Amino acid sequence: MVDKTTFTVNAANLTMRIQQAEMYLKEFENEVKRANGASGIFRSKEDALSRIMILNEFAPDDPRVKELFDRARACIMGSTGNFTTITHDMIVYLENEENLRQMYAKKSEDGWNALIAQYKDKMLDKVFPAPEVRKEPLEQYQGKYVILDEIRYPANQFMGVTGEYIWVGKRSTGMYFVEIDTRRWLGPYEAVKRYRRLVDTTMMEVDKWTILGEITDITMEIPEAGEKKVGGPVYAPIVEPVALYVPGHVLGIYDRESEKSGYFVGEDEVAAIKEGWYTEKSIPEDVSPERLVEIFRQAIKEKNYDLYAECIQEERRQNPTQESLLLYHWDLHQERFHGEYVHAEVVPEATKITVVKGYDDNNGLDSYFLSAEDQKSIAARYGDKVEYASVQTVSFDKNGKQLGSPVRRNLIRTNGGRWYVRDYEIRF
Repeated sequence: MVDKTTFTVNAANLTMRIQQAEMYLKEFENEVKRANGASGIFRSKEDALSRIMILNEFAPDDPRVKELFDRARACIMGSTGNFTTITHDMIVYLENEENLRQMYAKKSEDGWNALIAQYKDKMLDKVFPAPEVRKEPLEQYQGKYVILDEIRYPANQFMGVTGEYIWVGKRSTGMYFVEIDTRRWLGPYEAVKRYRRLVDTTMMEVDKWTILGEITDITMEIPEAGEKKVGGPVYAPIVEPVALYVPGHVLGIYDRESEKSGYFVGEDEVAAIKEGWYTEKSIPEDVSPERLVEIFRQAIKEKNYDLYAECIQEERRQNPTQESLLLYHWDLHQERFHGEYVHAEVVPEATKITVVKGYDDNNGLDSYFLSAEDQKSIAARYGDKVEYASVQTVSFDKNGKQLGSPVRRNLIRTNGGRWYVRDYEIRF
């Protein structure tokens, strides 16, 4: 910050000092302009404002100083960022999701209690200390069921000689090895992931699980991750999961007859419940680029995965690898609309449409000289016409403050057909 000892002002040098202050102010204004509505650190701010403050104290009535002061004030306001009013319809998706989460938490709790009642007579008398498998006959615990709490996965995951497991317990009280390389784990585990994607983003990544499982065999393994294992081997019962439970959220159950090998409680009811939320349910064939981006945003906010995929260019969702990428970025979009911003606005006047392949029949000069038949003949020789639309969006947090600079997303259409989102990975 400049002080009066280095930035001296008097009648003789006033004009020069005003010019110097304006030089810094212009740089501050340019920084704010480049930020495009975002807040941040502006390097020229203090240099500009401190000089204008000293000038204003020396010559408050000078019209040139007054102009600098007013420009500085406007620049400060602009540097704090762009704001909008967050209305209820912008954040109702969060309320709907919380209501659904509570509904499914209750369904899952009831389902868990029913499972415990179902297997009550087959439960091992006590979980810990675990059976001493080298001393106790296998028939005393084989076929018994156990409930294992706070299983740390993936932290306690390891690959052994006989399979892939999660170790539970400790050497002093005995261990269990939960088998995770079969459908009995993968079925319910994938069901829990579907629940998170379709119902409840607040669950985020789970690192502690509760498992109901069946003791099916015993094995000897060194329960350590990595190829170099330094500890001694442990003999422990193998537990095959029946259900995975995340209290307050979801219950995933193994189902050998199911195509997906598992389901979460109430999974067959989700689509019907969410149908009433949706503000966007389809995409018109004549949709504009701006409108398509709005539909894309709503599909993400309202957890309408089918509509989300329908917005995206068909060539980017044709094989398992591409489908996996769609899901990966779906998860990222969900997290951002819950942890970073709550809404994104399209800026219609910033849309730019460009012909990247084929003949541009919207060229005003060409149409002045060429007949419709001429243009049609030229277009046929050029082949397919491919257009890109660059659509700008601005995101806002729950307080209505703009986050970062505006973002551009590319859309594509071919031969005047429907627009599709091409850059679906980009954040809002």
